[in-house]
Amino acid sequence: MRLSRYFLPVLKETPSEAQIASHRLMLRAGMIKQQAAGIYSWLPLGYKVLKNIERIVHEEQQRAGHIPILMPTLQSADLWRESGRYDDYGQEMLRITDRHGRDMLYGPTNEEMVTDIFRAHVGSYKDLPLTLYHIQWKFRDEIRPRFGVMRGREFFMKDGYTFDLTREDALHAYNRHLVSYLRTYERMGLQAIPMRADGGPIGGDYTHEFLVLAETGESEVFYDSEITDLKFGDREIDYDSVEACQAVLEEFTSRYARTDETHDEELFNEIPEERRRVARGIEVGQIFYFGTKYSEAMGATVQDSDGNKVPVEMGSHGIGVSRLVGALIEANHDDKGIIWPEGVTPFHCGIVNLKQGDDEADAACEALYKALTAAGLEPLYDDRNERAGGKFATMDLIGLPWRITVGPRGLKNGVVELTSRRTGESEELAFEAAVAKVREIYGV
Repeated sequence: MRLSRYFLPVLKETPSEAQIASHRLMLRAGMIKQQAAGIYSWLPLGYKVLKNIERIVHEEQQRAGHIPILMPTLQSADLWRESGRYDDYGQEMLRITDRHGRDMLYGPTNEEMVTDIFRAHVGSYKDLPLTLYHIQWKFRDEIRPRFGVMRGREFFMKDGYTFDLTREDALHAYNRHLVSYLRTYERMGLQAIPMRADGGPIGGDYTHEFLVLAETGESEVFYDSEITDLKFGDREIDYDSVEACQAVLEEFTSRYARTDETHDEELFNEIPEERRRVARGIEVGQIFYFGTKYSEAMGATVQDSDGNKVPVEMGSHGIGVSRLVGALIEANHDDKGIIWPEGVTPFHCGIVNLKQGDDEADAACEALYKALTAAGLEPLYDDRNERAGGKFATMDLIGLPWRITVGPRGLKNGVVELTSRRTGESEELAFEAAVAKVREIYGV
């Protein structure tokens, strides 16, 4: 993409309503625009990051054997009355009446609707196990929406639902999700720690939240510092193996890590003092096992091998896709702007032409742009007739992980400059070597 043809409405000044780094930088980098309290339009740069995160989530869900569907944003209130949650959910639920006087709601979550889909089409244990998931917009009418996309009213979320015959099968599905979530977050360049949490309005007493450590986190967290040394890495795992998934769960949850709702001071004090940590965390996902809470209330049964009808065992598993954009920025920024990890960056690298209009510099930048594009990469070429300092400031603000700088002085020596946004380190490379280095970084 050529920046002269792109819609990138960057701001020089920080909007007064932005209280945390991610909100400030998303507004300044032209990623979002507020339309109402807690409701945002996603502008091209922000939308690209959002779709990159969504793609990773889809890939890891399907790697684990989970099946994508798409459910509507509006739901019938009758389903929620069946489960008993319509009156219990509170004012966070946006209730709507259609032109025929039917009670509707803008879905904050989808346990009822997916249970209705299941009971309409599945009746035998032979069709289990089954995991259905979707990525869809949700709405919760927060009393005080704040911090940009971190606590908005409308948000983009992956929610998945497991259906199993037995409790043991359902707990394996829970473990399978924990493994897939670890892979998902690490691919994005994040360490998200699974912490024992509270079930809240979803229900269930077996649940973990995934939290990214950050000073601006809304949750107080207590943990053993050893857990921050754990990495899932590029190991392969058989998601059908109960033992393999259980081993990963034990590896990542055996050390103390809890949110403030489930914190146990006595257990915490058993950790050696030098390893005790109290910090803030940003929730980016949560997994639940809640048994037959919804299936019993809504008559979602299957016939077991003895011919008996039994309520299906269920769980739900969420990832905050839009919230992850903010969490990534909170974990990856400096005083100049955003620093995107390679896995989610909106463009693979930036090209800065130091002397737009110079025949040799223009030709070199065009050649770089074509070579990178031909390799399957997506560069952002700053071809504007602007001062070099302004071009560098824009690139630093929007946070592309790599920048190639082209200028007459370097071209006389047959080199361009490749710069890492994260470290600030630069190296001079020949044209072909710079392209090869970027290709190697992204594995193409």
